[in-house]
Amino acid sequence: MRLDKFLKVSRLIKRRTVANEACDAGRVLVNDKTAKASANIKPGDIIEIQFGSRQTKVEVLEVKETVKKEQAENMFRYL
Repeated sequence: MRLDKFLKVSRLIKRRTVANEACDAGRVLVNDKTAKASANIKPGDIIEIQFGSRQTKVEVLEVKETVKKEQAENMFRYL
């Protein structure tokens, strides 16, 4: 699954366009490397997102095309 879509489906970022902009600005790292929005995400990957002064680091547990709001947090775990 594409990185921008994963960020939206998992609700780490609310909208896909915002996820695209964050990737283009170099604020998203996958496995310690700057990632494009089109990067392929698989379980086990580590994603780091920088929101201003805040930093979020998560590990991908599963990849699903669609998920309900309540189950979105099961797709990743905070590190």
